[in-house]
Amino acid sequence: MIRTNQLVVVVEDDAGMREALRRWLLARGHRARAFDSAEALLEAHGALDADCLVLDVRLPGVSGTALYARLGPDRPPAVFITAHDSPEIRTQVARLCNGVVLPKPFLGEALSGAIADAIRRSEKDS
Repeated sequence: MIRTNQLVVVVEDDAGMREALRRWLLARGHRARAFDSAEALLEAHGALDADCLVLDVRLPGVSGTALYARLGPDRPPAVFITAHDSPEIRTQVARLCNGVVLPKPFLGEALSGAIADAIRRSEKDS
């Protein structure tokens, strides 16, 4: 099971989904920050302090995958979420970081498991 009190940063343009994810994470004992765009996250310099990122693939402006690529080699692990799942998106994420793609809608427990797995893989690789 994932340790609590880890910082999970969410980037999701849908306000309802963003708030639901933030609340889910807080209810599970995490610290959570949420942003409505990649640009907002970059401006706040909030990505590199995170233990894990939850990134919507399709964002207005900079996409979740482009954001992750832009963060460079010291970036935290990520879970990608999308309402537009496709083999192309999965291939892009696999090439970028071998990360998990969760198609929307997904269960909160699936997200928790994906976050735990991403952090575990990252700690193992360190």
